[in-house]
Amino acid sequence: MSSFGDRLRSHPLVFEPVPPSARLGRERLASQVDAVVQTVLANPRIDAINVPELVDENHEGRPYYRSGDVRGYARRLAEATGRETVVNKVVAHLPDRDALVRWSMESVAAGIAHAILVGGSSRYIPYPGPPVIEADRICAPIFGAARGRIGNIAIPQRTGEAHRMVAKTQAGCAFFTTQIVFDAGPVRTTLTEYASLCAEARIRPVPVLLSLAPLADEADIEFIRWLGADIPERVEREVLAGGTPAEAATRSIELAVELYREVGGGADGPAVPLGANVEQVSVRHLPHAARMAEEFARILPARA
Repeated sequence: MSSFGDRLRSHPLVFEPVPPSARLGRERLASQVDAVVQTVLANPRIDAINVPELVDENHEGRPYYRSGDVRGYARRLAEATGRETVVNKVVAHLPDRDALVRWSMESVAAGIAHAILVGGSSRYIPYPGPPVIEADRICAPIFGAARGRIGNIAIPQRTGEAHRMVAKTQAGCAFFTTQIVFDAGPVRTTLTEYASLCAEARIRPVPVLLSLAPLADEADIEFIRWLGADIPERVEREVLAGGTPAEAATRSIELAVELYREVGGGADGPAVPLGANVEQVSVRHLPHAARMAEEFARILPARA
């Protein structure tokens, strides 16, 4: 059976559930795990489960972890579904380089072969942990020895992002997930530039998984914007014109499919392998996220 790393260039479909709160009781945790497990088992096209680490920062950049035991959660999902997991880690908050090495080796020893390394939220704060590019260089051989891959997060709207993506690719990043996207224009522009820069550097572009999430109401839109994602006003109008939350979610799923196809763009699209990372965003929207994952399972090319 091929691994997630092997399938990265074959239009991968990844599901990103909301990680459990650090304050969640045992019974509610079990219920949340079971709901995600049933969602994944119902969709054989899902290649991996992407488990984020939710961290808030104060004005000094000190972290407050809202998610509980992310690696433990990932292991439970992997054991129950038979799918590989990808664990996110905000490397900026680690105390030093050695702590990152220990975290990586512990993760691999626990059966977690893939990780997404994330930086701090502000470029003005001197974080104790290593920058993402340095973290890539440290972690790539550790995870690679376990046939795993490391990834990073791309923010298409950010100026100079394609250049950052090339530097991270050269440092060992094997794939990117994007910030949640709702506008195809900046994504196509960034990926086209990334592909061109890779050609100049004579390196192969790595796969980019577009992060997509269903929206059901104004609260969702406000929350997504608080996370830093850009939602064009036209998208907001189209989604909220749906009426009920279920109708709005359906329309947002349709828009996500349109965006994915527009980014791919046929023969004139960016020469970058694409995949989809479907995000749950909130516990209450698991059914909507499951529907979005089902729709992408339908439109993505079938795997032999």
